[in-house]
Amino acid sequence: MHDITVVDLSRLQFAATALYHFLFVPLTLGMTFMLAAMETVYVVTGKVIYKQITQFWGKLFLINFALGVATGLTMEFQFGTNWSFYSSFVGDIFGAPLAIEGLMAFFLESTFVGLMVFGWHRLKPGQHLAVTYLVALGSNLSALWILVANAFMQDPVGAHFNPTTMRMELNDFAALIFSSDAQAKFVHTSIAGYVTAAIFVAGVSAWYMLKNRHMELARRSFRMSVLFGVLSTAGVITLGDALGFVGAEAQPTKLAAMEGLWKTESAPMPFNLMAFPSQENQTNYGEVKVPYVLSILVTHSLTGTVPGVDVLEQRAEERIRGGIPAVSSLKMLSADPKDPVAMNQFTTHQKDLGYGFLVKRYADDVTTATDEQIAQAAKDSIPHVATMFWSFRVMVLLGLGMLAFFVLGLIYTLRNTVQYKRTFLKFAVWMIPAPFLACEAGWLVAEIGRQPWTVYGLLPTWMSASTHSVGYMVFSLIGFVAVYTVFIVIEMYLMVRAIRKGPDDGNGAAELDVGDLSLPASRKTLAEA
Repeated sequence: MHDITVVDLSRLQFAATALYHFLFVPLTLGMTFMLAAMETVYVVTGKVIYKQITQFWGKLFLINFALGVATGLTMEFQFGTNWSFYSSFVGDIFGAPLAIEGLMAFFLESTFVGLMVFGWHRLKPGQHLAVTYLVALGSNLSALWILVANAFMQDPVGAHFNPTTMRMELNDFAALIFSSDAQAKFVHTSIAGYVTAAIFVAGVSAWYMLKNRHMELARRSFRMSVLFGVLSTAGVITLGDALGFVGAEAQPTKLAAMEGLWKTESAPMPFNLMAFPSQENQTNYGEVKVPYVLSILVTHSLTGTVPGVDVLEQRAEERIRGGIPAVSSLKMLSADPKDPVAMNQFTTHQKDLGYGFLVKRYADDVTTATDEQIAQAAKDSIPHVATMFWSFRVMVLLGLGMLAFFVLGLIYTLRNTVQYKRTFLKFAVWMIPAPFLACEAGWLVAEIGRQPWTVYGLLPTWMSASTHSVGYMVFSLIGFVAVYTVFIVIEMYLMVRAIRKGPDDGNGAAELDVGDLSLPASRKTLAEA
């Protein structure tokens, strides 16, 4: 039996490292395509200002990329160190997309980043533009394969459990890649990165306009960013709706928690605009409801309904009772893999195997589980509602706020008045944290909403962790948080330093082109840096 404290500490450690890492990822995803768009304008028009714009924002991208890679390397190792049973159970499936990500996407991205940075005077403009697009392609392909792996944890398709080897085995690679969850999650996450980059560029450009510095670069960068942002924010909201529709089918418990839906209601169902959910009492306090909206949002009709926690717990209890024979048959098969009675029993109940594992937390011999233990295991199948409820609303509220910001910014910049709107420009600077907070909130919704499973419906989280000591986990958690905090401080220092310095040396000289290190001015600037 696993020590639940160790399991919770393992979860906390992975959550901390993932949330730290995810501060870097969206900006990397978005900046690559923004750089490609900026350089495209330079190549098409031949205007040097767009080359300067691309090089300046490329510096900031490079800072973020380098530290993002550093924070991401340790995460894959945690699967083996802290989640050894999980790695053994689904390694054949989970490892495949991660291996492809490393061999194809990450190497592609990393290789061409060097050419993008140092190739300005070594490649023709069209060749350098192709390199920039390959960097963008590599970063987004990297996200694709990681999210394919994550989508399997959310909606395990394309694989089956082998009772002889006691492991999951891949049987349909295409189903794994093209699962509805994987595709919706990839597009939603990638476009969220574009929104993040757009806000970042707009905010920094606004700061320059407030300081009356680099006005030509700032105005043009701002215009491109808000146009990019309007399109991206509209896309991320639309794809968010699609992801919610997919999630309602694959993970009804996540949807019920997001909406604070304790009791199943008849159609058309109201939407809880605000509430304070109580997990213990299974009720909401201070509810503010909007009639009809939930049915429209989730089912795209006025007649559709979704199950509440009451129905979902009842379903979980039924599946737990169905899963108990499947779990008990595994014990017989481990003694005799050819036992026909055990194999027949497993085949009959294998669809409920994961739910049988849920009650094993309370009864080591699941065949002796009491009604109270089964009921408690069924309650465990519901994620923490208050966290889900408010994380989702923070994400949506920030998304709508960013859309309004982009629309207003686009109006101002098309009228060529944005540089005079000082209150709006100040607001734009303060908007920079908004997409990062929205992305973090969205990640919380995705991962906390999957609980109590590491692989939804198949492998409970409490079974997945390694058997470390509490002391080891506390020590490693503190170490990771400390190191990652240092990375964040370094990122902030380097970013602020580069932004304050701007695209030139402060005397009107041309921006440093790190692609030509043979120039004396380049050596001088590098030495000063």
